[in-house]
Amino acid sequence: MATPVSVHEVFDKDGVRLSVDDAVATVTLTNPAKRNAQSPALWRALATAGRSIPGSVRVVVLRGEGKSFSAGLDRQAFTPEGFDGEPSFLDLARGSDEELDGVIAEYQEAFTWWRRNDIVSIAAVQGHAIGAGFQLALACDLRVVAQDVQFAMRETSLGLVPDLTGTHPLVGLVGYARALEICATGRFVGADEAERIGLANLAVPADELDSAVRDLAGALLAAPRDAAVETKALLRGAAGRDYEEQRRAERAAQARRLRDLAGISD
Repeated sequence: MATPVSVHEVFDKDGVRLSVDDAVATVTLTNPAKRNAQSPALWRALATAGRSIPGSVRVVVLRGEGKSFSAGLDRQAFTPEGFDGEPSFLDLARGSDEELDGVIAEYQEAFTWWRRNDIVSIAAVQGHAIGAGFQLALACDLRVVAQDVQFAMRETSLGLVPDLTGTHPLVGLVGYARALEICATGRFVGADEAERIGLANLAVPADELDSAVRDLAGALLAAPRDAAVETKALLRGAAGRDYEEQRRAERAAQARRLRDLAGISD
């Protein structure tokens, strides 16, 4: 009988739990009563999760407990009281441009680490993924969605803009015109459309979401780690290179892989 692998819980605070099972880490949003609504404390916990992942991890799964992945920013942020121990967004708006820029940059750190070259991140998305929830799903490399998923970028409809790093991956996935239409109208995008236009890699029945993500994680782990890391770096950089630059990058990466396989150090 095989020895069961124990799951190591790294931390559980401020609506975020990080656990590690060998080469797979799982980041879970843990406030289903509020549909995993987001706050500055949650964003700090997500940033901490990124810094806390062991070097042995190759795949990171992001999921939300309950019926919804994340309904977006907790509206309490826009009340005069804000959150306990936090400045309200109304107070932040009264600060200088430099102060406000610094605060938003800090918030964005929760969304920036998911595309590191040393990991592949998968968002397992069910129910509502609205605003900040949509942007958190977009922060990941891949998205597997349940048939009940409802994506929407509601910021523009509320007089704001998407500012949690979601605009770049959205344009990359669906193109400028479709991204503009989704953001400017704030409409909902369901599972079938999400899969058709490239927002989702796979759409499955809700009761198959976890197993589909496990299967995808297993497939990603099948390739040697260094080759997977080099391939991800090549693909991530492709949009910023012209054809000849990408050819050179491919040659350099392959030379490194061949030398490594032959046991020849640079």
